[in-house]
Amino acid sequence: MSTVARRNPLASAGDAAHRVASALRSWPSWLQVMALYAAARLVSACIFMAAALHQGPNPWFPPKPDYWNFINIWDARWYGQVIANGYPSVLPTDSAGNVQENTWAFYPLFPALAGGLSRLTGLNPAASLTLIAMLAGFGAALAVYKLFRQRAGQATAMWGVAFFSTFPVSAVLQVPYAEPLSLLLLAWALLLVVRRQYLWAMPVVVLLCLSRPVGVPFAATVGLLLAFRAVAFLRAGPQRGSDDATHSGRDLAALTGLTAVAGVSALAWPAVAWAATGDPQAYTKTETVWRGQDLVPFKPWFDTGVELFGPMLGILAPVVFVALFAAMLFLPPVVRLGVELRLWCACYMGYLLAFLHPQTSTFRMLLPLFPLALGAVFLSRSRAYRGTVVVMFLLLQVVWIVWLWAWAPLPGGGDYPP
Repeated sequence: MSTVARRNPLASAGDAAHRVASALRSWPSWLQVMALYAAARLVSACIFMAAALHQGPNPWFPPKPDYWNFINIWDARWYGQVIANGYPSVLPTDSAGNVQENTWAFYPLFPALAGGLSRLTGLNPAASLTLIAMLAGFGAALAVYKLFRQRAGQATAMWGVAFFSTFPVSAVLQVPYAEPLSLLLLAWALLLVVRRQYLWAMPVVVLLCLSRPVGVPFAATVGLLLAFRAVAFLRAGPQRGSDDATHSGRDLAALTGLTAVAGVSALAWPAVAWAATGDPQAYTKTETVWRGQDLVPFKPWFDTGVELFGPMLGILAPVVFVALFAAMLFLPPVVRLGVELRLWCACYMGYLLAFLHPQTSTFRMLLPLFPLALGAVFLSRSRAYRGTVVVMFLLLQVVWIVWLWAWAPLPGGGDYPP
């Protein structure tokens, strides 16, 4: 009498997962990146839809909106206003002469592309903004992968993309915000800098500086890189430019040009606002409306520290944070990123500390620090560690969407911005 062996269902599931993974590894790298990023965005879409079912009364639409209405809120409405009405030639003010919220705070590249798409296809502005953002997100994932491949093998770079795609605020990469487009251009610009293709980087940097306010830290990054490479050039003596670690005179000339282009481009949008309104502070006045006070570098971080931790610890908190961040940049996994990416992370964090008013939107502002995702992957080769990070990121993504994206009015009015 024969017997039929019974297979463990968990083992069968494991075998199936292994076969799927093997099939995926046979795909071209770019297709693997696209599939990984699409899966991450699908998970985010499910979280958005679940949160929308619990959305109550809000300033934009009836309770329990559909997915497309739910993602077209907050700053998406401002970009829609740019497409519909452009930028004001006179800054709106209240009866006391204080500048009010207006579209000069929103950089022009994203709404310009979406507006052009609307005119060409007949799509409404919200649909065009959403489509541009989603396509730019896929492009950003591929550019991030190409950048990470400059420093890591294929599997490690893919894990870096997984961290980037599931980061707690990565859900913003599929809503009508400028972040996906800006990250695409940033990753592309950093890739060209790492490859020393400085002349090719120039037009990308110009576009980057018209996408979001990241031009100042990028200009600082390439400026410091120029100084670093120039010192290495002078120290190399007769052997200068003869190895991969040293720039040639031609490289330095191109990097000097890129630094100049980045510096001018970083000031382009404030200059346009000045020319259009006649007010040299039109852009900064508009930006500071949302924080409710004038721009004083570094001060908001100490004010927030005192508010959260009291007068003594509050003063120390920003200093401790800066010290810890600086120390992190010298940890072996982060050092492996290379001087260009470490300089970018240092300059961007310095920019946030100097000019950002810390608030709930700060979490979203951390996305340009995405090179640190590769450093986090370098920290351990353990699949358990890397998988746990991805799961933790997805759980925190639920927190971000439910806590900050969904509208829940505060007792005094308004809500925390995402």
